[in-house]
Amino acid sequence: MFTDAHVASTMLSKVLTGIRGFDEITHGGLPAGRTTLVLGGPGCGKTVFALQTLVNGVRDSSESAIFVAFEESAERILSNAASFGWNLATLTPSELFFFDARVTPETVTAGEFDLIGMLAILEVRAAEIGARRIVFDGIDQLLSLLDDPAAERREAYRIHDWLLRTGLTGIITQKVSGNESDQRYGFLQFTADCVVLLRHQVVDGSAFRNLRVTKYRGSGFSADEFPITLTHAGLQLTNRGPTELRYDVSDERVSTGLARLDHMLKGGYYRGSNALISGAPGTAKSTLAGLFAAAACARGERTMYVSFDEGASQIVRNLRSVGIQLAPHVDSGLLKMFSTRTRGPNIEDQFGDLRAIVQQHNPTCLVIDPLSALSSKLSHAASADAAQHFLDFLKVRAITVVNTSLLDGLNTDEATATGISTIADTWIHMSYVVQDGERNRALTIVKSRGTGHSNQVRELVLADDGVTLTDVFVAQGKVLMGVARWQWENESAAARQSADEALERRRLHLQLSQAEANARLEVIRSEMAARSAELALLVREEGSATDLAAVDTATLRTLRFADEEPSDTPPDAPPKKSRLRRGA
Repeated sequence: MFTDAHVASTMLSKVLTGIRGFDEITHGGLPAGRTTLVLGGPGCGKTVFALQTLVNGVRDSSESAIFVAFEESAERILSNAASFGWNLATLTPSELFFFDARVTPETVTAGEFDLIGMLAILEVRAAEIGARRIVFDGIDQLLSLLDDPAAERREAYRIHDWLLRTGLTGIITQKVSGNESDQRYGFLQFTADCVVLLRHQVVDGSAFRNLRVTKYRGSGFSADEFPITLTHAGLQLTNRGPTELRYDVSDERVSTGLARLDHMLKGGYYRGSNALISGAPGTAKSTLAGLFAAAACARGERTMYVSFDEGASQIVRNLRSVGIQLAPHVDSGLLKMFSTRTRGPNIEDQFGDLRAIVQQHNPTCLVIDPLSALSSKLSHAASADAAQHFLDFLKVRAITVVNTSLLDGLNTDEATATGISTIADTWIHMSYVVQDGERNRALTIVKSRGTGHSNQVRELVLADDGVTLTDVFVAQGKVLMGVARWQWENESAAARQSADEALERRRLHLQLSQAEANARLEVIRSEMAARSAELALLVREEGSATDLAAVDTATLRTLRFADEEPSDTPPDAPPKKSRLRRGA
């Protein structure tokens, strides 16, 4: 049973190459003290890979190195490498020693070439400078001159054994063509501890360089094929990144630049998210992207606007026609406009340039208009990976990205380039609604991850003074836009006005009738008052007459000296007979 200490002591030691991406897929670089075989056709970067590993070892790890050239002279190699910015002239021979091992067929035929002697010289030189790494560049050139399979194998194994004995970390480069598994020197792959295959192919007129590790004894590695590019810093490899995606997310919202669209998205885009605006030509995708960029600059955020196949000055002018002013932000340096053309299927080079510009400008908001300009290039796996890797790069940097995607034709299908819509956190689709002889722009939100959003179709109106997103207008069982909506609204307004006027006329008529009724009521009240006065007068007059009659009766009785009628006489008693006295 193995102990942890035993396992640790037997773990494979590795050396870093310093080549971006390669050390990640090999989990630490090349096997230290062992042999790595680098295969590839002409122009795929074998010599660059080998020399870059030595230069990085000298500068990053202080490991002196030897470069043995079987095919090109040291002067030519130095001249070719000058464009990479490694500044090899500053390295002394004690740091990086070039050994010219070119031989002619005549020299080999005459028996004047001695590989044993060359290895002895190299061993002495390695000891003098303390070299830890060595490259044998173009071993196939030497083996082809031997023209003897047995001799070829013997000398190849001689180099392999020498590397094992000296403990140097060795890199051997070999040219291959066609099917790399069917090669004259295929036995080299069995002796090497690590095999790296470089390919240079042309697809639809565009060049692709790829790298794949096909063998690595004692170590795990990523066996996929990875795109590589040659830049001013040398060879770079695009790594797909870790299997598990990890990046910070934010609940902060950033404005789309259009208040009503913010409301439809419950506050705007999430900070650091990826938004996609798709649609047919002329549906105002760039306008929405420009609104986002202008709003970001208005908040004081550094912003970048990347456009394909359209100049920056033209974009600024076009957006100005709808009230979007980008020029002041460009002049202040807050907004970086970068315009370029698509350069064929291999878009990894373009994304490499974009990464460098993004790192230089350091924006928090970014527009890519349109990302679909590259969609026709995404049929190649390397190009599709490049787009995905670039968007992942932006997400890790917490950059809020708005991509536009151009759809072919004028259809309103919610379809876009494969792979683009699936990686978008928010997808806004622009379409045309053709109605009553005109075409209007319609906006709908297809999805917005992590938040509720409106499912309504809104009309987007472009005017000299700005952009407007109108409310939904439904009539006759369908959504109306443009002139049809204007006509319906006018007709509805006219109908409402007629109804209001009819209502006003009825109100006036009722008011007049009420006034007339009030007037008649007032007359009746006056008549009733007069009748009441006459009745009161009549009652008074009747009362006065009764009182006067009573007074007259009493007076008369007094004058006659008549008896008073008793008051207690029952009303039904028969009248008393008066007794009259005769005479005075």
